[in-house]
Amino acid sequence: MSALLTLAASASTAAHGAGDLALGITEGGNWFLRNVWLIPLLPALSFVAILFFGKRMPRGGSEIGIAAVGIAFVLALLTGAAWIDHRDNFHGEEVHAAVVVDEAHGAHGDDHGDDHGEGHGHASLAVHQTVTWFQTNGVEFTVGTLVDGPAVMMLLVVTLVSLLVHVYSTDYVAGDRRYTHFFAFLSLFSASMLLLVVSENTLQLLCAWELVGVCSFALIGHWWEEKPNSDAALKAFLTNRVGDMGLLVGVTILFFAAGAALPGTFGSFSIAETNALANSGALSHTALLVASCCLMAAVMSKSGQFFLHTWLPDAMAGPTPVSALIHAATMVVAGVFMIARMYGVFFEGFQIGGSSINLMAFIGGLTTIVGACLAFVQRDIKKVLAYSTISQLGYMVMALGVGAWTAAMFHLFTHAFFKACLFLGSGSVSHAVHSFDMKSDMGGLRKDMPHTYRTFMIGTIALAGLPPLAGFWSKDEILVGTGGWGLMGGTDANGAYTLMLGMGMLTAALTAAYMTRCVYLTFFGEFRGHGHPHESGPRITVPLWILAFLAVFAGFLNMPKGFQLAPKGLQERFGHFVEPVAGYFPAIHHARPSWSLAIVSTIVVLCGVGAAAWYYFVKVEAASKAAGTSLTELPNGPTTRWPLARMGHTLLANRYYLDHLYNGVVADGTKGPVARLANRINQDVIDRTVDLTGETAVKAGTIVYEKIDQLVVDGAVNASGRGSSGAGEELRKINSGKVQSYAAILFAAATVLAGVLIVIV
Repeated sequence: MSALLTLAASASTAAHGAGDLALGITEGGNWFLRNVWLIPLLPALSFVAILFFGKRMPRGGSEIGIAAVGIAFVLALLTGAAWIDHRDNFHGEEVHAAVVVDEAHGAHGDDHGDDHGEGHGHASLAVHQTVTWFQTNGVEFTVGTLVDGPAVMMLLVVTLVSLLVHVYSTDYVAGDRRYTHFFAFLSLFSASMLLLVVSENTLQLLCAWELVGVCSFALIGHWWEEKPNSDAALKAFLTNRVGDMGLLVGVTILFFAAGAALPGTFGSFSIAETNALANSGALSHTALLVASCCLMAAVMSKSGQFFLHTWLPDAMAGPTPVSALIHAATMVVAGVFMIARMYGVFFEGFQIGGSSINLMAFIGGLTTIVGACLAFVQRDIKKVLAYSTISQLGYMVMALGVGAWTAAMFHLFTHAFFKACLFLGSGSVSHAVHSFDMKSDMGGLRKDMPHTYRTFMIGTIALAGLPPLAGFWSKDEILVGTGGWGLMGGTDANGAYTLMLGMGMLTAALTAAYMTRCVYLTFFGEFRGHGHPHESGPRITVPLWILAFLAVFAGFLNMPKGFQLAPKGLQERFGHFVEPVAGYFPAIHHARPSWSLAIVSTIVVLCGVGAAAWYYFVKVEAASKAAGTSLTELPNGPTTRWPLARMGHTLLANRYYLDHLYNGVVADGTKGPVARLANRINQDVIDRTVDLTGETAVKAGTIVYEKIDQLVVDGAVNASGRGSSGAGEELRKINSGKVQSYAAILFAAATVLAGVLIVIV
């Protein structure tokens, strides 16, 4: 049945030649872990049911989607509980050997240790289930699931956020002309992401990856009647296709590289095997480096890394629930999860351990600053959050680039809650004022929308990284993981990435500043819109409070080791259950926490808040009172007085001119010559060929008519007629009507016949 769920295959590597590969996986485990494919299957079936029966249902099919995702969330909770038990207490039989024995590379033990305090025993094995799909040329292709800590964590996050978005959407898109269509694709989108996180092999992951992209195209362009919306959907789709070429090439390289390292096999799509081969040194570093660079292209497009991030802010054209789902827990974190899942390849390919810079870390660090700066000049509240998402995704990629795997996944976990809270909060605001423009249509909304204001503030504080909310713990763990501090702790990391530490610190200040600006323009000052805004209904506010609650307390799941105020049972629990401890995961170090770094980073955040608060809450507020109207910026601010500030603002307002580069230079520069070439081919080749064919046919028809039809066919017919007419005239002479003439003819004929018989006989 799981073959119906999954849509890809993995080449089997049953024959390992000289030895077996140390994977750290088992086919045993709890029923929920072995049948995790049911979780993505439920929303997939919901998609089909809504399409066929949704319009006949009392609530337009939304009840089907909510029920399916709700059941999937319950199954995810049970799967999480089963994994917690399996992680520490499983005592099944390990199905893969503990070492790799290969003549070319020697023996590689599975003993790189566990910084969480346990060895690599069978108690931590991932649960691996596959079924044969088909065989060709002696190669067996399988489909299946790989369930471990990161997969279980993502199942919980995706199903929970998706469930809350489904409930929220019943109010937000009520009365929409394509209400049923919206919930159908919302379910398929959730199913695609759930399939991606449990994929057992890279080809299966690739299919789910592309299905996520297709669903995002349909949801971003939900209101396709307006050209900007359809353009945004196309931009997202095409930009992602650019990066996906890298994914195709990278997966292909790893397939053949694994085949070369495993004697007797053609190749392997297996994630566990590929990672284990990379960790053991069996794969060429050149192959790993090239594959890692190709896969990074896919990460840059899907997860909005500089310079392929331009689609993500435009994707705000879709309904706000879609923005929350895409930018909080699903599509944009697919690239981050792919790095985490294939971490053995990236860790060895980029040589993350013991280094001070690499491509992944630099791209992530640069993206954090690029996204944060762009958020300052936006007047659309959703675009502020979109650029904030780009910045935070850069944080995650940077963390993975410096070897802080657990910190990156923990930030993904906490970010899903506070960013979903902020996006849904922006939707609640827009629902009340019928606009997303903070400068023209918002202001002073804290009085009219107290629930939205309070939850938005909680999400803002968590995003800014102030203690004790969730964002503080995950952000601080990333900064420590750079290993670039070394003052009263903050060492023993995988390298000394001091540049990345500086980028992370700068981003922390920028994040606090632009979110302070966003809060002021939305909730403070005087209301600048029209009508009378009011608080949203419970189907909107209840999900906001649930997400706000998680934004406060989710950070306590991974308190630093040795933190005196935290019970020992809460110290590094997230890392204990989520970080894989198996042969397919590289041996990484975990930096010791640093109180000095935590204090300094908090001061940096407070400086960002203070600078923005002084500008808006003091200077702009005073200017508003003096002018007798609600202002959003100073009339004689820095951009009017300082040329350098004005140049910087112009650069940011034009989004670094990347859209001009892509649209005005690349696209238009391509479309013009291509269009002219196509026109010439059409006129001089295609049309000329058609015309020549027609002219030739006319000439051939004339020849056939004049020479063959008139001279030959008609001549033969006419000659036959003349011959028949002459014969008839002669016969008429014989046919005289006299009996004696007929008797003479008969006698002559008999004589001739008798003569013939005499001669023959």
